[in-house]
Amino acid sequence: MKYFLYVRKSTDEEDRQVLSIESQLAELHEFAQKENLVIAKEFIESKTAKAPGRPMFNEMISLMETSNEKVGILAWHPDRLARNSIDGGKIIYLVDTGKIETLKFLTFWFDNTPQGKFMLNIAFGQSKYYVDSLSENVKRGIRQKLRRGEWPALAPPGYLNELRTHTIVQDPLRSKAIKNLFLAYAVGEKSLKYLQKLSLSFGLVSRYVNKPLAISKIQKMLKNPFYYGVFIHKGEMYQGSHEPIISKQLFDKVQQVMEERGKPRKAKAKLSFAFRGIFNCGECGRSVTAEKKVKKSGRTYTYYRCTKKNVVCHQKYLEEQPLVEQLNELFQKVALNNDLKDKFLREWQKDYKKAQTEKPSAQNLKSEFKNLEEKQIRLLDAYLEQTISEEEYTKAKEKIINAKVDLKEKLNFGRKGNNWLEPFKEWILSAHQAAAYAATENLEEKRSFLQKIGSNFQLRRQKVACRLKKPWEISATKSQFTE
Repeated sequence: MKYFLYVRKSTDEEDRQVLSIESQLAELHEFAQKENLVIAKEFIESKTAKAPGRPMFNEMISLMETSNEKVGILAWHPDRLARNSIDGGKIIYLVDTGKIETLKFLTFWFDNTPQGKFMLNIAFGQSKYYVDSLSENVKRGIRQKLRRGEWPALAPPGYLNELRTHTIVQDPLRSKAIKNLFLAYAVGEKSLKYLQKLSLSFGLVSRYVNKPLAISKIQKMLKNPFYYGVFIHKGEMYQGSHEPIISKQLFDKVQQVMEERGKPRKAKAKLSFAFRGIFNCGECGRSVTAEKKVKKSGRTYTYYRCTKKNVVCHQKYLEEQPLVEQLNELFQKVALNNDLKDKFLREWQKDYKKAQTEKPSAQNLKSEFKNLEEKQIRLLDAYLEQTISEEEYTKAKEKIINAKVDLKEKLNFGRKGNNWLEPFKEWILSAHQAAAYAATENLEEKRSFLQKIGSNFQLRRQKVACRLKKPWEISATKSQFTE
């Protein structure tokens, strides 16, 4: 009688004690030589047996079903043949129908008798039980990690898997680069292509190949809530136990910028005039464009005019030099001299001290945080009692977790200082430099400072009009510190 030799080793199998394919082949050939067994064909497979569909196993079964002569199977153990009920049932059925004359194993004794088939069935059942229990143990471990707020997978860029404690910690080098990417994109002026170059300058490259991060990878990072302290697993949000790299406010700002930049828009023309693309016509609202003309005297001058696209507009053009003079006057209005700068700084100091004493009560915030945790527990009870649907539970849980993140950041507010006061101080110092912008001949610097202090720029009757941003309005009136 001839035998089919079958060996298998699963590449993703947890059982580290199973012999390699080479070791199985060596021992099976030695056993066949000792027992004078004739091996007709060898079937070698590197695939898990926990589910049906192995190509080499199916080929072996097909040959047995169509063969006119009886054959046997030689394998190292029954679990090499099957770890699922379908494949195990096929083997037993072929034994019952006589297509398989006998089975020989190195570590299991089989007789083609009712008792032998019963023991073989038990062996297949034990193999399936091992796979099922292993899968359940893995799932139970993942559920426990989720309860503790631990991400049960490979850490995203900016974090590392701590193998000793089985936790996730910040990568001291990459985390700073990730934060800088968020900060750069939140401004709203940088593209993902620019972030790719920026990440490369930070040394932030692909984990496995020394290449720049793909733009799709950077976009995925910017959308990942993991960086502000939460994560989503199978559609459900969890409060993470890892240390956030960014605040939720910064994350929300990035999502807003990404949404706005995702809207279809026309490509911007290359900026060849300092103030083109800033002003609108004060009469019809159309854009103001710029042109260069050569006078009879040979002098070239630049002027700005309404495009008058599809409308009747009576606004005249404005030459660049008068426009610059009006901007210089505006800069002088918002400028702070030394006396005003000192007064503003003294008032800022008062506001800073006042803010330190008027911080939200930490006790109240902790109480509110505890209420949210209790609300989350009640929500889970309602879901387990099937009084709410899974979709309702998921949405409500996400709102609670985000509210908890907001409260946690407020609790850290006292340690991180008053975020609005520092930019205000920078404004005071910047306003003190407004006179310098008025004096400079660099038109690009004037343009940049103009956009910094105002918005809704218009040209009407050859006059510049705009809405000054707060607190530039205060500086323009200079009424706050009138004595």
